[in-house]
Amino acid sequence: MFSSELLAANLLSPVVLAFALGMLARLLRSDLEIPSAIQSYLSIFLLLAIGLKGGVALGNNAPDNLPLYVFATLALGVATAVSAYFTAKLWLRDSRLDAAAMAAHFGSVSAVTFIAAQQFTERSGQPADAVLVALVVALEIPAILIGLALAKGGDGIRWHQVREVLTGKTALLLIGGMAIGYLSGKDGIAKVDAMYFQLFQGTLMLFMLDMGMTAAGQLRSVGKEAFRLGLYATALPLLHGTIGVALGHAIGMNASTAAVFGTMAASASYIAAPASMRASLPEANTGRCITAALGFTFPFNLAVGIPLYAAMAHWLSA
Repeated sequence: MFSSELLAANLLSPVVLAFALGMLARLLRSDLEIPSAIQSYLSIFLLLAIGLKGGVALGNNAPDNLPLYVFATLALGVATAVSAYFTAKLWLRDSRLDAAAMAAHFGSVSAVTFIAAQQFTERSGQPADAVLVALVVALEIPAILIGLALAKGGDGIRWHQVREVLTGKTALLLIGGMAIGYLSGKDGIAKVDAMYFQLFQGTLMLFMLDMGMTAAGQLRSVGKEAFRLGLYATALPLLHGTIGVALGHAIGMNASTAAVFGTMAASASYIAAPASMRASLPEANTGRCITAALGFTFPFNLAVGIPLYAAMAHWLSA
């Protein structure tokens, strides 16, 4: 069950504290830096590790209602992308192009926020179902494609743009990791357990340290738009998270799984979506999207959102 003790444990967890240390280092203008090659390695490691873990779990106990879960996730991705687009047009007064870029980012999912939510449920003693790894990919793809479609208007989406989304780093590593874990099974993956599972927490801490420094750096560039952008990047995810939790509960997810599902809906991409937007919509203000997703939404979900969605899920299941 959710409790104030669990909230405190989340705020004082090594992952959250590492993120806070990274922000503090940047605010103090420390010379601390993580080389770009190591940044890339950390993200590859985490995505592949979570894919392996999900694949092994799916091989042991794949849910019968997986098609329903996937369909609901695709529908959720469409809904969050469309709401992000029109909210950006109305509240941020964005052009069609910039609103479409926001739609791609805020309709998509942050794999690292997903990992943090999974860690939260494990600390609660009720870990979420492994099927959610597959749903991360299902949630990411439609939002990016819808963002491109909204930006292109009547011009439509080209095949190479679809291919870029499907073969992007996040989708490829998660799907590939799941396939390896599923085919190898628990005994096969045991051979690399020391690398991908025992070192997972420490690697995640290093990644969160880097994310804290990046988030603090992004916040410096907000300027006069801080209030509007900050409200957009916290209130909209809160709405999306609430819808995600309710939908997860409605399709039969247990409380922990619904909480992580809601967190996925509430998160915003700052890896896959920026890469796709920069390649297909170079004229869009992608940097502003990253600032909103990483500078506001990510820390909000990390400190407040995840415990809140867990509380909602437990309240619905009570």
